[in-house]
Amino acid sequence: MAHRILIVDDSESFRSTARVLLVARGFELVGSVPDGEAALAAVAGDCPDGILLDINLPGRDGFAVAAAIAATYPAVRIVLTSSDTEHVPGALLKTCGATAFVPKTELATADLETLLNGRRWRPEAGPGRIARMDREPGAPRRGWIAQDCR
Repeated sequence: MAHRILIVDDSESFRSTARVLLVARGFELVGSVPDGEAALAAVAGDCPDGILLDINLPGRDGFAVAAAIAATYPAVRIVLTSSDTEHVPGALLKTCGATAFVPKTELATADLETLLNGRRWRPEAGPGRIARMDREPGAPRRGWIAQDCR
């Protein structure tokens, strides 16, 4: 079964490019929205398996949107992305509920299947690398629950 993905980015051009990339890799696109409020509504309306979420959004930023989604729908896997890799705070990456961060320039080669299957990664030093985030010791492991966001 293909993973059902929601794309959240304020750039229509990026959403279009990401749509083509994800569909070509076998993902099913459930929607594409321009901001955090639309993302929250889309998740509530059509529970995706994963979300490709830009950090720099109008209104609530991607970190706040990720935290809100993760708190309410813990089975949804969130992969944050941005073209601005110089200013991505590692502390926020670890606490916002996202599975991973992938720079936009690396989306074409990133192993999104692995990331969207819930493997968490720990931050690596330097721009242009996939940030890896491990669970904290003793933290519950979030399981894959198809079609059930809660």
